[in-house]
Amino acid sequence: MLHHPTLDLLHDLGLHGLAKGFKDLASNPETAGLGHAEWLGLLLDHEVTLRRQKRFEARSKRARLRQEASVEDVDFRAARGLDRALFLKLAGCDWVREHRHVLITGPTGVGKSWLACALGQKACRENLSVLYQRTPRMFASLALGRGDGRYATLLRTLARVNLLILDDWGPETLTADQCRDLLEIVEDRYANGSILITSQVPVDRWYEIIGNPTLADAILDRVVHNAYRIDLSGESLRKRQTAELVL
Repeated sequence: MLHHPTLDLLHDLGLHGLAKGFKDLASNPETAGLGHAEWLGLLLDHEVTLRRQKRFEARSKRARLRQEASVEDVDFRAARGLDRALFLKLAGCDWVREHRHVLITGPTGVGKSWLACALGQKACRENLSVLYQRTPRMFASLALGRGDGRYATLLRTLARVNLLILDDWGPETLTADQCRDLLEIVEDRYANGSILITSQVPVDRWYEIIGNPTLADAILDRVVHNAYRIDLSGESLRKRQTAELVL
């Protein structure tokens, strides 16, 4: 008889996980022999699990990751030069907590964006804030923001997350405004946040993309020398998957 009033009270208090746990335990005859402390422990487990799931879902939604990817689904058998030990180390997300960076380079189709999203999803699961940006669109948004007064707000949005993913960097040379934008982003995150960059262009050619030698030194000194690097190679995985479907 106490079940319904108790459930209503738990929901009123916002303890929805605890309410679900209470309902599940009350309907399970095998829990009849549990002591009060055991009941309380199981109820709290339900509440904690639900809250963690809701936080993860909220972080994932704000991250706007391009692909649904997870580190558990990474294919280490593909011939693309992915260092298993390094990637699994990065999956622990300590590099984000230490404000270090990750640079993923390689030809088109080898899974750079997918790996970046997998690391971003894992960071969300580790209670870290993430934001995914396709680099060309980010620069376009900042250019518009300069004209309509949103520029400072956009920069603050990029600066406040634990991990900023810049996908598809290059190969076009940056304009003067884009160079200054990138310097602002890197400077805001220096010793305060992490950046993950994917690019088809090898890191040793990034000076060419930035164009301005002075700004290139300032930007790359803050990023490259504090970064883990994943250099991929090989044939496009998309091409291989298409061939397998034909067969």
